[in-house]
Amino acid sequence: MPALQIVWFKRDLRMHDHRPLHQAAERGPVLPLYVIEPELWQQPDCSERQWLFCRESLVDLRQALAALGQPLVVRRGDVVEVFERARSQFELEAIWSHEETGNDWTFRRDKRVAAWARRHGIAWFELPQFGVIRRLQSRNGWARRWETQMAEPVVMSPPGLPALVRVDPGLIPERPCEELASDPCPQRQPGGRSMALLELGDFLENRAARYSGSISSPNTAFSGCSRLSAYLAWGCVSMREVIQSSRRHSGRGVSSFESRLHWHCHFIQKLEDQPAIEFSDFHPFMRGIRELNSSRLEAWAQGWTGVPFVDACMRALNAHGWINFRMRAMLMSFASYHLWLPWRDSGLHLARQFVDYEPGIHWSQCQMQSGSTSINTIRIYNPIKQGMDHDADGVFIRRWCPELADLPTAHIHEPWRHIADHPEPIVNCAEAARLAKDRIWAIRRSAGFDQHADAIQKRHGSRKAGLQPTVSKRRRKPAAQKSGVQQLSLEL
Repeated sequence: MPALQIVWFKRDLRMHDHRPLHQAAERGPVLPLYVIEPELWQQPDCSERQWLFCRESLVDLRQALAALGQPLVVRRGDVVEVFERARSQFELEAIWSHEETGNDWTFRRDKRVAAWARRHGIAWFELPQFGVIRRLQSRNGWARRWETQMAEPVVMSPPGLPALVRVDPGLIPERPCEELASDPCPQRQPGGRSMALLELGDFLENRAARYSGSISSPNTAFSGCSRLSAYLAWGCVSMREVIQSSRRHSGRGVSSFESRLHWHCHFIQKLEDQPAIEFSDFHPFMRGIRELNSSRLEAWAQGWTGVPFVDACMRALNAHGWINFRMRAMLMSFASYHLWLPWRDSGLHLARQFVDYEPGIHWSQCQMQSGSTSINTIRIYNPIKQGMDHDADGVFIRRWCPELADLPTAHIHEPWRHIADHPEPIVNCAEAARLAKDRIWAIRRSAGFDQHADAIQKRHGSRKAGLQPTVSKRRRKPAAQKSGVQQLSLEL
């Protein structure tokens, strides 16, 4: 047998527009491999709902690869040990994979794989998956380079793959490890490329025209958004093929959708450039200003804060594994400002709830919505007003908070103000918001704050639509702005 090419699938569960697979197949026989890593699934940002979506995508991918001649091979264990066993059985020429901007665990794992490959003289080819640039020296010109990458031809699936004799494909287990907690998510999207293509086609043909007007309210967002975010996060479709498919259509909705694909990569680039932001505030002056309150965190996580719209959004998220971006931002803002919870703790809960969890987007947004980036205007969502604006008749609240179903519409958003024995929320929303704003602005006025903020803007700020802050602008309490950065919608 000629030397073997291992194609290591991670969060790129497709054959189409999969450049590592395409290039490996041109070099020789391919072993398409997915390694179920129990330690990964024990990390605090992983959940069963994510695994079940992943599992469905693996089943779909195995069937597609089998149709080419060689099904997906699945092994469970430490990936370096799996590679070592493969090295002892076959002559390995190279490992092929996409670059991954994942959580800290995957970053450290990839460093171990790189060290193993160097030690044994095995080439490891990592190719970009998104418009994220590894070892980027400057943000200048980033948007132009992104456009260039997205315009490159979509590569087709290989015409066939030689079957590997005496290679057991292995089982795709029901669970990746015993330690993964049960996590019911009854209305979760199903995984797999087949479902992704159906969603993409339905969005572009039937829903894109109303996209811009549907994305803010949870009453319309579940059907009005593209709902492609989970399929992009798990690589069931590529960013390039989504962009190119959308550009074959026209209209305001498609244009608005495409701008959010650009921002998707913009945020992942931040984590690629500075992995520490998964744990540590962008701005050093923002570190350690909040303390964990376990009872508040639990009430927020379960949707029992007493603020009807907040609780409805959290319960809907728990059931669907998805909610639109404005509501994600409101949930994070409420946790960070009104409840004064550390963004890392509230962020971990949201990470587990999101089937479409993408670390680069998620941790940047957690910090952005809690005021830790220093280059964005402070935005403290008023959860009562958000409910009145986006669920004026209380339809969404009644659906997800059935204990409030019989309340008249005039009382649904603030029942404690109208019903004598109705319990008040766990915090006074107006007072908590004022206190949080005062605390944050006291920090922003501190000597030396602006120098750090300017360095963060230089490193991470968008050159296309980012704020270019000045000392004078940051020392004032500005009115809420409607810039692309502040109102950024990443719901897909």
